[in-house]
Amino acid sequence: LAGARAAIAEPIVAEVQTRLRVLLDLGLGYLSLSRESGSLSRGEAERIRLAAQLGAGLCGVLYVLDEPTTGLHARDTERLLRTLIALRDRGNTVLVVEHDIDVIAASDHVIDLGPGAGPRGGRVMASGTPREVSLVVDAPTAPYLAGNRAPMKRRPRTAVGARAIRIRGARLHNLVEVDVDIPLNCLTCVSGVSGSGKSSLIMHTLLPAVRAHLRRATTNVAAQIAGLDA
Repeated sequence: LAGARAAIAEPIVAEVQTRLRVLLDLGLGYLSLSRESGSLSRGEAERIRLAAQLGAGLCGVLYVLDEPTTGLHARDTERLLRTLIALRDRGNTVLVVEHDIDVIAASDHVIDLGPGAGPRGGRVMASGTPREVSLVVDAPTAPYLAGNRAPMKRRPRTAVGARAIRIRGARLHNLVEVDVDIPLNCLTCVSGVSGSGKSSLIMHTLLPAVRAHLRRATTNVAAQIAGLDA
C-alpha cells in the first residue's frame, strides 16, 4: 500500500501485528486462519481469549478466571502465568480460582477455603502470601506450598498379553501420520503440550471410530484402527 491507503491502513496493521505477536508469545503460532474455533482445545481457546485482552491494552479492569490451567501442559501453564502477570503489571486486578500449585505459588495473595468439600467447606482456612499460607497448619493447601506433601507411590502395571487398540496413519488438525498402540486393561495417559494433537487423536479420531464400531456403522476418520473387537 502507498499514499493515502498506507496512512489509512497503518493503525490497522499495527493492531493486527500486536495481536499476532501476543498469540506467538502464548505459543499459538502453529494455528492457521482456516482452523475452526470448535476444533480448538480448551487450553488453546483460553489463551486466545487472553491474547485478545492483552492486545486491547486495557488497565483498571477486574479479570476473573475459573481454573484457566485446566487441560494445559506444564509448559503452557508457565506461558499462561506470564500472561496473567502481564495483565496485572498493566494495572489490572486478576482473580483466579485455581488448583494448580504453580499458579498458587506465583500469586501475590492466596485465599484458601476448606477444610473439605460440600458441607465440610465454606470456611477461610488461610489468607495471605503463599509463604504465609504455607505456615498455616490447618490449611489444606499449606503442605503443597511448603513442599512437604510426599508424591503418591505407584507401581506401573504391565500390559497383559499383546492386546491393544492400534491406530495407524492418523491425520487430523495437527496430527501427521500418527501411529500408536493403546494397550488394553491398562491406565494409559496421553500427554503433551496444548495443541500437540491429544484431543484430535483420542476425542476426534479414536472415539468416533469406537462409536461407529459399536453401531456397526461406517466412519470417515482419517486413520486405520484395529483391535476394537478385543
